[in-house]
Amino acid sequence: MTEFETTIVNVGHDGRGVARIDGKAVFVAGALAGETVRLRMRKRHRNYDEAEVAEIITRSPERTEPRCIHVAACSGCSLQHMQPAAQIAMKQQVLADNFQRIGKVEPAQWLSPLTDEAWGYRRKGRLSVRHVAKKERVLVGFREESNPRFVADIQRCEVIHPALGPKVGLLAELVSGMDAARHIAQIEFAAGDADVALVFRHLSPLSERDRDALVAFAKEHGFAIYLQPSGVSSVHALWPEGHQLSFGIPGQDVDMAFEPLDFVQVNAGMNRRMIERTLELMAPEPHHRVLDLFCGLGNFTLPIARHVAQVTGVEGEHGLVQRAAANATRNGIGNARFEVANLFEDQRATAWAQADYDTVLLDPPRAGADKVLEYLPRASTRRVVYVSCHPGSLARDAGILVNQHGFRLSSAGVMDMFPHTAHVESIALFER
Repeated sequence: MTEFETTIVNVGHDGRGVARIDGKAVFVAGALAGETVRLRMRKRHRNYDEAEVAEIITRSPERTEPRCIHVAACSGCSLQHMQPAAQIAMKQQVLADNFQRIGKVEPAQWLSPLTDEAWGYRRKGRLSVRHVAKKERVLVGFREESNPRFVADIQRCEVIHPALGPKVGLLAELVSGMDAARHIAQIEFAAGDADVALVFRHLSPLSERDRDALVAFAKEHGFAIYLQPSGVSSVHALWPEGHQLSFGIPGQDVDMAFEPLDFVQVNAGMNRRMIERTLELMAPEPHHRVLDLFCGLGNFTLPIARHVAQVTGVEGEHGLVQRAAANATRNGIGNARFEVANLFEDQRATAWAQADYDTVLLDPPRAGADKVLEYLPRASTRRVVYVSCHPGSLARDAGILVNQHGFRLSSAGVMDMFPHTAHVESIALFER
């Protein structure tokens, strides 16, 4: 396999080091800017190549030793070799680059980055399951870093919720002993404040022996067990019967009930900090009316309702809207209402879109909110707070808000929702 000695000139937006060999960009997994490395070519493409580090000759001062013993095999965390402060600085630079390159805008003020616990933070995720006949065993984990078609053979995970992270290997042992070992496709996990739920996606009916084994495992380790024999609607609790996940939002007097496959923010500590910053940027007044778009379960909607006259949450998934309304009732909140609407389609004729709002909150998926921004916000809106999981779509939409709607980008900053990954979560405030 061909090896080269070269210097890493910078770090790309996906966290890989970037070198240039004979004028061609080479993306090097596990390398940091300024390092001299011996790299091993992995894949060649027309416009770029991919490589891995064979040897570090000169180390960057930003390099640190990864905590996870599986970091070389698992694709879950691509930046464990970079010091946390350097990770944050890289993400802030990614956001700034996107604003400048795509949106042609720059915030008047950079917000201090939001950080929380860097380990054991992940309360939601999906573990792949693969029965390997040649090894006569089952693998449970995330995908391999070098080959995403395969499941990494891991025993523990340092970023998963501490009730589950050290026990990933035990899940593999559990499934290996089941009659349905070849028919378990994945295990999703979701942690509330009280416990962790495991959802077993099985492609064939489970025997009574398998069901007993799952219940025994749950009782021994303190998990709740759900089964998913087909689509999302088929998910049901195996043990304990009638189980309910929930998490509180401290300081806002809100407790959120949710189902194990519902979208909730992966990082519980960062979610609390994000809500606090959102409220700070919104500067809500008791007479304000607020529109919360892509509201999901009401993660922002219900805390906002504690501070304003009325808040309207809009979400495309009917089940989430139902549970958001139920959470409002659960918390005794009467000034929040919810609408079901596909926000990637034109909704300007709806009553909620024609109403006046002092503030609009946007929390869209990766695709962003450009379709909504064709007709919102209306002239009455003085502030827009935008929570983003993709810096490119935020930058594009920032250009729309500034250049087409007459706002200015007052402030922006990153939030480290996914430590040790290249994922960039951010928040921005736009004012008239």
